Amino acid sequence: VQLVESGGGLVQPGGSLRLSCAASGSIFSINSMDWYRQAPGKQREWVARITSGGSTTYAGSVKGRFTASRDNAKNTVYLQMNSLKPEDTAVYYCYQAGVPWGQGTQVTVSS
Repeated sequence: VQLVESGGGLVQPGGSLRLSCAASGSIFSINSMDWYRQAPGKQREWVARITSGGSTTYAGSVKGRFTASRDNAKNTVYLQMNSLKPEDTAVYYCYQAGVPWGQGTQVTVSS
């Protein structure tokens, strides 16, 4: 199984981005998926989780601004990020237990 993140970029504060994570392999639909991020000089931190049934939980720092979703038919999870702040700048990763980390996608929030 491989995870490939995409959708990052440079956005102004208050803007939006939608990240995608495409997963190969047949176990995708039965497992939860997590989003993590790592800012320069900081440890990787958990951002959000979406279960196989579509239930979601979020870190307090992003709750109300980020929305995780999934399309099991496409083996893809998404992270819709609204009202972005400079402190959201980081490399964003999706994660599934037992699967190697992907390369991540860079999100930069700056004016």
